[in-house]
Amino acid sequence: MSATEDSSGNSVRKRRVGSSEPDPQAADSRQEHEGDSSGAAENRKGVQSLRTGTFWLTRVVLLRSVAFIYLVAFTVAYNQNKQLIGENGLMPSKNYLNSVKRYVGGKIGMAAFTYTPSILWLLDWSDMDANLDGIALMGMLLSALVLVMGMANMVIMVMLWLLYHSLVNVGQLWYSFGWESQLLETGFLAIFLCPVWTLSRVPRRCPPSLICIWTFRWLIVRIMLGAGLIKIRGDQCWRDLTCMDYHYETQPVPNPMSYYMHRAPCWFHRFETLSNHFIELVLPFATFLGRRMCMVNGAIQILFQVVLIVSGNLSFLNWLTIVPSLACFDDASLAFLFGSRGGAKKAVLEIQNEEAAGRSPKATKGMFVRRVVNVSLGVLIGFLSVPVVMNLLSSRQVMNTSFDPLRIVNTYGAFGSITKERTEVIFQGTLSQDPKDPEAVWEEYQFLCKPGDVYRRPCLISPYHYRLDWLMWFAAFQTYEQSEWVIHIAGRLLSNDSTVLSLIDSNPFQGRETPRWVRGEHFRYRFSQPGSSSAAQGKWWLRKRIGPYFPPVDLEGLRGYFQSRNWPHPHIPPHRT
Repeated sequence: MSATEDSSGNSVRKRRVGSSEPDPQAADSRQEHEGDSSGAAENRKGVQSLRTGTFWLTRVVLLRSVAFIYLVAFTVAYNQNKQLIGENGLMPSKNYLNSVKRYVGGKIGMAAFTYTPSILWLLDWSDMDANLDGIALMGMLLSALVLVMGMANMVIMVMLWLLYHSLVNVGQLWYSFGWESQLLETGFLAIFLCPVWTLSRVPRRCPPSLICIWTFRWLIVRIMLGAGLIKIRGDQCWRDLTCMDYHYETQPVPNPMSYYMHRAPCWFHRFETLSNHFIELVLPFATFLGRRMCMVNGAIQILFQVVLIVSGNLSFLNWLTIVPSLACFDDASLAFLFGSRGGAKKAVLEIQNEEAAGRSPKATKGMFVRRVVNVSLGVLIGFLSVPVVMNLLSSRQVMNTSFDPLRIVNTYGAFGSITKERTEVIFQGTLSQDPKDPEAVWEEYQFLCKPGDVYRRPCLISPYHYRLDWLMWFAAFQTYEQSEWVIHIAGRLLSNDSTVLSLIDSNPFQGRETPRWVRGEHFRYRFSQPGSSSAAQGKWWLRKRIGPYFPPVDLEGLRGYFQSRNWPHPHIPPHRT
């Protein structure tokens, strides 16, 4: 005889070949001789036959995925916050907090915390750069810990959520993107995946709540429906199936694959648009049609996000959108990720066997309290979803909006309208005394990722994100009066300010005299044609000047402009005095 297991993990016996009766002595002899190796084989078979309907391994995958996104987000914050919202940043967070303080009556109290939830209210503002770095570093450390271990508790996940909340709420324009609220909502739901104190990948007394799993599924449904409906109600090109003719070229930060996908045949772009509508408007309802259809939805949503990741640099948005899709899968469907001898798989099998044998852990007061918390979570999400659902049903739908100050349940959407032409703002500086001199030589600044030099290949940075480059995309189809921070950057460039220059890839005046004038030029960009003479010369882009974006400015001329906006006036370099 040999020992094996049925599909539910229960031990059964096979009869000996050629015999009509079982032979327990032979089985005992085999177990005695084979010892641990027989047990290992049995365990391997058992691990491969996990039952459906449990989510222990799903929790591990979800926690690691959320931790990865947190790690990326806090890394971006650590590298860019000082330049954007630090002491000498373009929009100092200290100034913002002071304005909020004045608005709520001049005191740091509940009104201030409600208006701008942030632990920065509790810290010493004498060195805001250190505060911002400390928050980012703590977030990086905790998220890396969860990512490596695949386990967390509520304390860790609450800390991550509070830390990132504290940055988003003082980030102003630089943190105004939809994925910030999406990460905060996803991070909030992840809190309830975990035990309160215990650090274990499979905490036996804290089974993953089906309510919590469904909150993640509800999130992916809302994300997709919000994105699909805003498209149908927004730009006509989504309805006549032509939006993808423009998207790859005009998206905020194209990557090298965008260059080639833009030149795909028209029929392929029509297919892409139809597929987009199906995935965003129809497929989400499969979530409610049973296990198999839910898994189909999860798999297609993940594949869809992977295609978007490959075709553009959309920050960590698409990576983040994969996270709630993972909740469509249970332990049986995710077991392949954990290897044949994975400790987590073995622990889950043991739990399933104990439940099948009626030996579940005895209910405790703590387990009862946890059930109450899980039900309360479901009620809270349901209540906060009412205005979100009403927004989805409204003909005046808005996207990327929060209806509560903690951003627990939000509305989402992307690319409700598509720009048909790509324009760019190019900063140029000159050493000439007279900016009107026709012989003045204007030299260009190059940003880290956004298009500039036509010979430079589009960058590949996702899931990382350059916040200034992204905002420059918005500035290009606005005026400098609508994006005054553009003039702030020009003033910093005139003074060779190292803070802003650290956000720039190439300074043409590096190691030379600083420019006397800086101007903004407006250009129309389009991809070169693969195989054309321009492409053969190494040009990724072709561009044509539209006209000036803002006129030439110098430091003295900007003095009044800076003072009227309470911006610190850049120092005039010594050679100017």
